[in-house]
Amino acid sequence: MDYAMESPVGARTLIGGRWRDYFAGCSYLGLQSHPGLLDAAVAALQRYGLGTATSRGGYGEHPLYREVEATAATYWESEAALYYVTAYLGNAVLAQGLRGNYDRIFVDESSHYSVWDGARTTAMPVHPFRHLDADDLAGQLRRHLRPGERPLVLSDGVFPISGEIAPASAYRDVLAGYDAALLCLDDAHATGVLGERGRGTLEFWGLTTDAGVRCYAAHTLSKALGSHGGVIAGDAALIARLNRQAKALVATSPSPLPAAGAAAWALRFMAGDTELRSRLRANIAQARAGLRRLGWALPDLPVPILCLTARPGLDLARLRDELFARDICVAHVTSYSSTPPGGALRIAIFATHTPEQIARLIETLADLL
Repeated sequence: MDYAMESPVGARTLIGGRWRDYFAGCSYLGLQSHPGLLDAAVAALQRYGLGTATSRGGYGEHPLYREVEATAATYWESEAALYYVTAYLGNAVLAQGLRGNYDRIFVDESSHYSVWDGARTTAMPVHPFRHLDADDLAGQLRRHLRPGERPLVLSDGVFPISGEIAPASAYRDVLAGYDAALLCLDDAHATGVLGERGRGTLEFWGLTTDAGVRCYAAHTLSKALGSHGGVIAGDAALIARLNRQAKALVATSPSPLPAAGAAAWALRFMAGDTELRSRLRANIAQARAGLRRLGWALPDLPVPILCLTARPGLDLARLRDELFARDICVAHVTSYSSTPPGGALRIAIFATHTPEQIARLIETLADLL
């Protein structure tokens, strides 16, 4: 089948020569095609060109990169922020930059590849714990930590296929028994979505960095925020440390300047937006309720990723193909991180979907089932 995307991504997208209802990908707020974001990218391109042709620092520094960081710091109400070329590097930036403040790393076994890769770049001991299991985390800490050693816990905030939220509050409680413990989350699918203001998993659970357990998140700008790159927000000392110690920053070129212009616009937009987040949450509630009626046990979460797991006698690949033939796009996933046994249909809900589109998705699924 021809899945080539031939238009801007949106709730209706031209794919394989036909306009289709698009319930895949990660454009949760629909900002990738927002006129304001596109205007910001074009203005940056016309004024500055495509890029600096060197890494940041020295002559590679640029006002647009600093604008992204200042705007991100305002959005997350932090002292400072760090902007880098791809959110995939965020876990490496945190793990490398914080090295010296921990002795062992503990990783949710279903975490994204970037989480595992980030941990491995440190050459520190890495121990998995059972998916979403705070009790097993506690057991692994007791088993592996030697007297005086400090733990770093890494996990996705929202898991990309299952749509589950990491129980970060429970992890924090477990870590409270250890001096100078660290909890770092990859918030790729939570940024702009979770929390009252869309600030991610830590806001969702009401967690802040304190003297007991320091909690940090690596945010993605290319999904809900519609632009490009990654951001870490925190106190000025943290950001200075990451800049100084994270080799992943020194060895990569920064984002293209039009993408940086778009990122700064998106962060300003998010700081003032309530309408898109409200529409997204209403759409999520409608979709989850409808799919529960079809027999899937979907929890009542404000996450725009709906994971339809395998059932006996149900061919998920065929179901995806039959939906596509009816101009509805969903993803069939068999091997990505956090995919449940037997694979899944991954349905992504956007703020820009209409109630009628969601109803048609559910009705079509009901007919095919």
